[in-house]
Amino acid sequence: MSHYRSNLRDLEFNLFEVFDLAAVMGSAPYEEMDADTARSILHEVDRLAREDLAASFEDADRNPPVFDPATGAVTVPESFARSYQAWMNSEWFRLQLPEGLGGQPAPAALVWSTAELVLGANPAIWMYACGPSFARIVWQNGTERDQRIASHMVERHWGATMVLTEPDAGSDVGAGRAKAYPNDDGTWRIEGVKRFITSGGHDLSENIMHLVLARPVGVEGHGGPGTKGLSMFLLPQHHFDVLSGELTGRRNGVHVTHVEKKMGLKVSTTCEMTFGDSSVGGGEPAVGWLLGEVHDGIAQMFQVIENARMMVGTKAIATLSTGYLNALEYAKQRVQGADLTMAADKSAPRVTITHHPDVRRSLLTQKTFSEALRALVIYTATFQDRVRVAQARGARDETAERVNDLLLPIVKGYGSERSWVLLGTESLQTFGGSGFLQDYPIEQYVRDAKIDTLYEGTTAIQGQDLFFRKIVKDRGQALSHLAGEIQAFVDAESGNGRLKLERELLQAGLDDAQAIVGAMVGQLMSADPTSENGDPRNIYKVGLNTTRLLTALGDVVCSWLLLRQAEVALTRLGEGVSAKDRAFYEGKVTGAQWFARQVLPKLASERVIAEATDLDVMDLDEACL
Repeated sequence: MSHYRSNLRDLEFNLFEVFDLAAVMGSAPYEEMDADTARSILHEVDRLAREDLAASFEDADRNPPVFDPATGAVTVPESFARSYQAWMNSEWFRLQLPEGLGGQPAPAALVWSTAELVLGANPAIWMYACGPSFARIVWQNGTERDQRIASHMVERHWGATMVLTEPDAGSDVGAGRAKAYPNDDGTWRIEGVKRFITSGGHDLSENIMHLVLARPVGVEGHGGPGTKGLSMFLLPQHHFDVLSGELTGRRNGVHVTHVEKKMGLKVSTTCEMTFGDSSVGGGEPAVGWLLGEVHDGIAQMFQVIENARMMVGTKAIATLSTGYLNALEYAKQRVQGADLTMAADKSAPRVTITHHPDVRRSLLTQKTFSEALRALVIYTATFQDRVRVAQARGARDETAERVNDLLLPIVKGYGSERSWVLLGTESLQTFGGSGFLQDYPIEQYVRDAKIDTLYEGTTAIQGQDLFFRKIVKDRGQALSHLAGEIQAFVDAESGNGRLKLERELLQAGLDDAQAIVGAMVGQLMSADPTSENGDPRNIYKVGLNTTRLLTALGDVVCSWLLLRQAEVALTRLGEGVSAKDRAFYEGKVTGAQWFARQVLPKLASERVIAEATDLDVMDLDEACL
């Protein structure tokens, strides 16, 4: 039986009852999509995920890809290759693509909902299958030549990578030293070494297109220090005819020189890539093209990174959700101990562990966070849809662009942290000692989930991005819009009085989160050396609070989204529903109330800590650490 437990009912509830997906369908760019079609897609992807994609989840972990240092070849296990091929053959990846690239455009909210199903069943499949998604970036930014290449990437099912990190630079992308030299024929020669390249080598497709950041040499006005000096280049693993896409039989000088041995997500290859080294492979030069024939690499790559961060957040909540549902199933069957009210009675009947208070606390914590984070992903995707709908009209929705940018580090940073911690402290814990065994999928979930807090920008980087770029640089415009939406909900009267206390708690939580922002802005201003009594070291105070702010805003937004769901559920309950739906909707109301009462009050202490931040920890001698 499949390890994967999907929550299709909650996906449909979010899409059609809470966020009204139908409102954006039927008109450009989604004129070919309607609610019935969207539901059928969800159901088919759900079936595929549970039956075919999940089939190799365990085997691919136990038998990871094999790397041959002599040839640089990477071979994935056959079981995983079958699952991967089942996904590619289904061609549901076309939902992400514009019509000009052979796609069937679907709302982002629907696309990320299908992504949850795939990522929960077997996350590496979505990662290896990123070729079409990356092709969309090439298509949008490319010349006619690049668009032809993008078409080959889609139609021939090529793999793709984003190639940023270097051994000595790590997350400091601007410190990258890989060089790009112009050739006389308009191509470029790349030299350098990159590290931690996901899907850098495999045998799942005939070709892999590497999207590489490198510093152009000898080009006036370009190639300077920092991220602004980087350009993006398209480098195939194998040379091909640009017109037909047919491989020429010649290998490009792009080689896997190491595959990392990892704690989890083992079937996803994480590679060291060497470009244009005469001592590696056949000594071929690494040759490719400048994307769009413009030196705008970091802006182009951020389009890839933003998609990747959305993917990581979705992967994180997908794993938490199936972890919770596996734990719930186990708890309903596991008989141990007497009911606490009869603990002194040695002859009392044994009960399932769902009767024990702390197990109930744990299960409800898992349920509310997994459902809140799912709502967060879909809510964020609705702003991506607003952007695309405006673009289809030849306009811009700048508010939607700003709010999407604000939410992305919360989706990725907050989502990955909450999921990783809860999988270990709650989901696995529900199984007791059995959870530590490979008899159940939880231990693999925990190992696979840790990477989500690390790649595509660690949690600390997400917190800094949230504050410095998405709040301060944005002058608080997106945050003000989001806070306004939450405040409007607080001020409303709906909910039949059952959400009155929770609205008060949400108000207090919003006030506390905004106060943390205010304290950090004050700390930032006090670091200005040109201001009276300004001390540059006060910037450390901001750095000590960025992760705290990320978590606080995540808690507030998630509580609000759960309460929005509860409001919808109360309306449905008032209309009369089946017994099964009644349980679902009552669970929504109770879960939202639980989350607000258990999570939001803690923000008051976080506010006190942020406002009282000093420099003692930064003044501490390293010898004391």
